[in-house]
Formats: sequence, structure tokens, C-alpha cells
Amino acid sequence: MKIIILGAGQVGGTLAEHLASEANDITVVDTDADRLRDLGDRLDIRTVQGRGSFPTVLRQAGADDADMLVAVTNSDETNMVACQVAYTLFHTPTKIARVREAAYLTRAGLFDNDAIPVDVLISPEQVVTNYIKRLIEYPGALQVIDFGEGKAQLVAVKAYYGGPLVGQQLRQLRAHMPNVDTRVAAIFRRDRPILPKGDTVIEADDEVFFIAAKGDIRAVMGEMRGQDAGYKRIVIAGGGHIGERLAEAIESRYQVKIIEMNPARCRYLSDNLHSTVILQGSASDRDLLLEENIANTDLFLALTNDDEANIMSSLLAKRMGARKVMTIINNPAYVDLVQGGEIDIAVSPQLATIGTLLTHVRRGDIVSVHSLRRGAAEAIEAVAHGDARSSKVIGRAIRDISLPQGTTIGAIIREDEVLIAHDITVIESGDHVILFLVDKKYIRDVERLFQVGLSFF
Repeated sequence: MKIIILGAGQVGGTLAEHLASEANDITVVDTDADRLRDLGDRLDIRTVQGRGSFPTVLRQAGADDADMLVAVTNSDETNMVACQVAYTLFHTPTKIARVREAAYLTRAGLFDNDAIPVDVLISPEQVVTNYIKRLIEYPGALQVIDFGEGKAQLVAVKAYYGGPLVGQQLRQLRAHMPNVDTRVAAIFRRDRPILPKGDTVIEADDEVFFIAAKGDIRAVMGEMRGQDAGYKRIVIAGGGHIGERLAEAIESRYQVKIIEMNPARCRYLSDNLHSTVILQGSASDRDLLLEENIANTDLFLALTNDDEANIMSSLLAKRMGARKVMTIINNPAYVDLVQGGEIDIAVSPQLATIGTLLTHVRRGDIVSVHSLRRGAAEAIEAVAHGDARSSKVIGRAIRDISLPQGTTIGAIIREDEVLIAHDITVIESGDHVILFLVDKKYIRDVERLFQVGLSFF
């Protein structure tokens, strides 16, 4: 696939890194020569320096025969104009734009072909807000992913010493919960993937990914690691777009405080939020944290744009007694350094956003793609089409499907029913199949598995 990416920042660079390793023809456009040079040295891609909304620059990047334009610069206006130019002058089939400003997103009809022709809108702030909101709803989870519009969920938890399942085989999970069907899709032990089998023994500190119907998630989590107490008091450091949207989403169910440095922003938040308490000051101010009784805070969230400020305020809050701390880390290289120590969960906005973009790049009928383990693994929701003659999966039991190495089928969503995958489960046309890949280099094999043969047409 020939793809033009506008913007060599963190989202654009991360996307180029994912796609370049999958035999795509990638061109990255940016005004910053140093960023382009850095990407060009690391990846097998073309780079073009210039403003991505200019017709001459798009033509130089290969827009005449590009399959897709992904506009993820820091300017909403540049992204929107680039999509308009790509549609009008180059008839680019698929146009994806990052639009952050809510004033644009709330206008119905603005992004139709008759107005601004954007096929897919990406709002990183909303993606990250939803990501964090799910983690708040499931205390103890490291990652929570929805499939089938929320009918099934994939959850990552860390097994701890003395936990209910530590030291026991996976097959005992069914004995512990005879009325709940679930499947462990993968286990990461000391950063190495283990494909789970019935006799696999869970060890302390294992990162366990399991899938179940949404209504069964809490029961399975309790079996994996015991019941974590729910959150009541939440402190958010940073009243930017993510902090505001998150507070707005959760303030009716939790006691929420926002610590924000900018006085004008504090006034805006105070006027626009209902029950959230707004505090003007620094989240690294020890006296302020003491005054706000941080020792009795259930969850401290550091959501500013400054990685160092987020890390330091999180460490301080944890040392002062906050039960759990979660922080946004924009530099992916920092995520593995800080998560799991004093900081309980580190959230990478780039990796949270990248799945939304990858969904529209994958071949075959791929409904959703989610990046796991900081990009090392992927979870995919694919739709099975065709019949037993034209499809490699329809009419076959899971044990008879030739899955790529390191790939497991976790569940099948059939209309409104969630079927946990077992060896004898047979896939039918229209099924939404949830797959887990511990090695992304086999993604093309998975896509080919779900592509319909010519005999179907």
C-alpha cells in the first residue's frame, strides 16, 4: 500500500515505524529537516521536506497514485486542508486527519465530501481519555480493550505474589469459575511472550492477557489477582484537553480534583466543569499535596504535556501516600523505564492512538487493531467473510486452522453472543474473530487468512 504521512512528530513517526516494517511504500512529509533525517536514517522510507497542505509538496510525495493520506501534523487546519487538496486534485481514496479542537469535532456535516472530505477523524485526546477511563473502571488492570462494540474485552493484569492463581495451572481457572468462560490469550514473563496451554503455570509478576464477555471481566480479574478496591478520590495533575475531558466523563461518579498551573485555564475549567474541584498550583508542590490530603487519594493521574513533570509529580504523590499513580509518557522510550515501579501505569498517547490508525491500513475486513505491550504485540478484530470454499477459516474448527506462529484466537463475537474460543469452536460467516499476535511480523499472514478467495465472487 502506498501511504503518505504528513507530520514526523511522535504519532507520525510511530505510525511510519509500524508500517515500514510491513512492506508498505511510506513517504513522510514534514517541515522539520532534522526529524525527517532521523526517521530516514532509521527506517526504509522516503521523506519530503515541505508543508503538507501544499499541492506541489503532495505531488512530490507521490499523491498522484497514493492509496492513503494520513495527516497527523500538529495543526488541525493543515490536516484538514491537506485532505481537501488530496481529494480535489489527486482523488486519494482514503484520507485520515488528526483533529484535536472540539469546536471542529462537534459540527455535524463539516467533514462530509461536500464540505471537508475527511474519511476518518482521529482525536488523540479523546482516544487517550477513553483509554484512561476504562482503566479507572477496572482497578488493577494494566490495559482494557473493547471488542464488538464493548461486548467482549481483553484485559491485561499483573499476577502478584500470593494471588489466587499464582503457582497454579491455567486449566484450574475453569475449576475455580465453572460458570464463567474465559481464555488467557497470552502471558508475558520477564518481557518474553509465552503461548498459554492448559499446563502453563502462572508466576508472580507475569503479565496476563485474558478475554471474556464484558459482564464476566470483574469475576475473572478477581480470580487472577484478588479484588482491587475501587477508586473514590481522584486527583488529576494538568487541566489540558485530556484532563478536562476525563474530569467531565468521571466527575459524576468520583470525587475529582484538578491541579492546574495556569490561572486563566483554572477559571475556564471552573466555569465548564460541574462538581470537579479546581486547584491553582503545581502538582510537584509538596505543601499543596499535603494540604489536599494526598495520602488519602486513591488515584493520582499526571496528564500534562511534560514527561519529566509527570514523572516527578507521580513519584512525589506515591511517596506521599497516594494508593495508585498513573502518568502519561509522550516519549515511548521512557514507558518501560517507569512502569511497574513507583509508577503503577504509564500511558503512551502514541501507542493508544496508533491502533485507530492501523485499523484503516490493514488488509481484509479488519474492524479494529490495538497495540499491546508498548507496540510489541497486537490484538485484532477481523470479520470472516465468504463460505467454506472461498475462505480459509469459515466452516473450520479452530484446531484445524493454520494460524501463523505466535497467534491465538481468543474469542468469537456472533451477533450479540460472545463465544470464548476452544479447539472445537467452528467459525461461521459474519463472525467477528478476536486474534492475539505476540509477534507483529506475522500480521500479513493473518490478513491473508481472512481475505476471501476469488471463488466467492
